[in-house]
Amino acid sequence: MRSIEASIDIRARPEAVFDLIHDYGRRLEWDTFLQEARLLDGARGAAVGVRALCTARSGFAGLAMETVYVTFERPRVAAVRMTRGPAILNTFAASLRQTEIEPGVTRVTYCFNFSTRPRWLRALLDRLAAALFLRETRQRLSALKHRLEERRGEAP
Repeated sequence: MRSIEASIDIRARPEAVFDLIHDYGRRLEWDTFLQEARLLDGARGAAVGVRALCTARSGFAGLAMETVYVTFERPRVAAVRMTRGPAILNTFAASLRQTEIEPGVTRVTYCFNFSTRPRWLRALLDRLAAALFLRETRQRLSALKHRLEERRGEAP
């Protein structure tokens, strides 16, 4: 299983960062990886036990992943694990932590663990997927930062 981590500092309060990340009605305003993001089963907001479906943009063949929230502690941390996903992923889990490092500045840390399949190709596929996930994660965090900092002073 591979573990990857990426962080970025954003000039915004942890509450604003957390709320924007987990607002599926606004997710596509900043998330450069996705073409669809929605909560399932009639859920109105993210919470422990809530399932979500995220579909990658067309450059990633529209791969979709269903996840369930296993942790949701506003404004500090939320974590999900994959319940159904693309055939290439055997496992996937991720957490997003928000830490106020100084007044009005939040460090967002995205950690994820995954393993690929088939098992006999895992050594190669895990390395390739790690590079791809890390690149995409850095782009997403940068877009999140841009969205929050451009809207500074407005309610997110």
